[in-house]
Amino acid sequence: MRRHRVARSLIYTHRWLGIAGGALVFVWFASGIVMIYARMPALDPAERLARLSPLDPASIRVEPGSIASGATRLIITTLGPRPVFRVTAPGTARTFFADTGDPLAPVNAGGALAIARAFAGGEAAAIRYDTRLEDADQWTFAVRGQMPVHRIALGDRDGTTVYVAERSGEVVMKSTASTRRWGYLGAVFHWVYFTPFRRQSSLWAQSIIWLSIAGVVMSLAGLGWGLWRYAPLRRYRLRNRRYRSPYAGMMRWHHYAGLVFGATTITWIFSGLLSMDPWDWSPGTTPTRAQREAVSQGPIRLSDVPLEKLRPALAAYAPAMPKEIELVRFRGRYYLRAEAGIVSVEHPVMGPQPALHADEMLGAARDAMSGVGIDGVLWMDRYDSYYYDRAGRLSLPVLRVRYHDPPHTWLYLDPKRGAIARKEETLSRLNRWLYHGLHSFDFPFLYHRRPLWDIVVIVLSLGGMLLSTTTMTAAWRRVKRRVRVSGRAA
Repeated sequence: MRRHRVARSLIYTHRWLGIAGGALVFVWFASGIVMIYARMPALDPAERLARLSPLDPASIRVEPGSIASGATRLIITTLGPRPVFRVTAPGTARTFFADTGDPLAPVNAGGALAIARAFAGGEAAAIRYDTRLEDADQWTFAVRGQMPVHRIALGDRDGTTVYVAERSGEVVMKSTASTRRWGYLGAVFHWVYFTPFRRQSSLWAQSIIWLSIAGVVMSLAGLGWGLWRYAPLRRYRLRNRRYRSPYAGMMRWHHYAGLVFGATTITWIFSGLLSMDPWDWSPGTTPTRAQREAVSQGPIRLSDVPLEKLRPALAAYAPAMPKEIELVRFRGRYYLRAEAGIVSVEHPVMGPQPALHADEMLGAARDAMSGVGIDGVLWMDRYDSYYYDRAGRLSLPVLRVRYHDPPHTWLYLDPKRGAIARKEETLSRLNRWLYHGLHSFDFPFLYHRRPLWDIVVIVLSLGGMLLSTTTMTAAWRRVKRRVRVSGRAA
């Protein structure tokens, strides 16, 4: 009797969850294949920098300390032909013109058109203003914190749309007809990222979490039932032939597909659940505020960098003047940081250096977790299993330091930025393998070997799609039968 109850639990759990969610699982797998090659539309950082106007240090005439107090970040760049200070303070982000000190007024429609036209250059022959957004549309959830924005169509042959932030005047997002189309087929369907639903952030997050839990339960029940009913030795007789499965037609294909692809279906749905960080179980990889402040040895004070110090430090980049420069504090001293290198504000005559000195970075590593023993130090000129990027955008070399504390903390310190690039703890390293490892198959032996990685992921995804489609006909018939029975009973 107990065996019968277990069997009924497995089959009915799998059957009805499969009827309810089979199509969604199919969409997850199909859109996952698209996401191998296309993600959500985004403005490439390199393109954004390339389209900025050149920065002229001589045009900066305002003392940084006179424009704002309590700053945590200062970026020196341009807005159109004029230099600007972009200042971040707790809860605020403001832009000031560095030639006059005037704050940037909210950008209106005409100003946004001018900014978009300058961004596009000769590509904006038929530019037109579209609308002002106070909340994100389908493509701007990544920059939702910069709302409101102006949406402007460039009228080019690519169907390009750009978004200009009202408060900062920056072009913060770009999409084309192609990236929007592939974005829908990939990320939007995969993440159930439809605009009205996604705007309800808490509802969306909880829905994805519980749909994923239901998917895991459905798949576990199906795999358990499939193994139970599989007969490798004593075969079932169907139509005078013997089979290892008791099912016929598409359901036999579903049975066999589940045995082959059921495990990866479970791990993919489970790892997708972990991508939502349910119940905050993983500590994340962002360094703590205490660690960051220990490395900087104090907050940025704009009054510490008067114009008489700022100008020579900026001029040290000449003649290859960067278009965007950030002021950073590292171990109590100020530096300018840009793609061209890092310049000491106190000693600009040394010019831009490719990185901070190794001894300084080792000192920062000790400062970051003062009083905690160090188990190991390694200068990495290649990515490891936790600090890595297939596109190669993450900075190298970095200093990896392992600490002797209860969470077994690892810090990765970037000498090109003078900052902690990443933090890892025991739980975050476990999450790396359970989430990224199982979901993206970014195992070191496979992830960087393309097209082998593509082939493996696509084949397994097609197996998941087969698993979903082979039961849809039977599911539809069962639903219709139930509806008819319910109708007669009524």
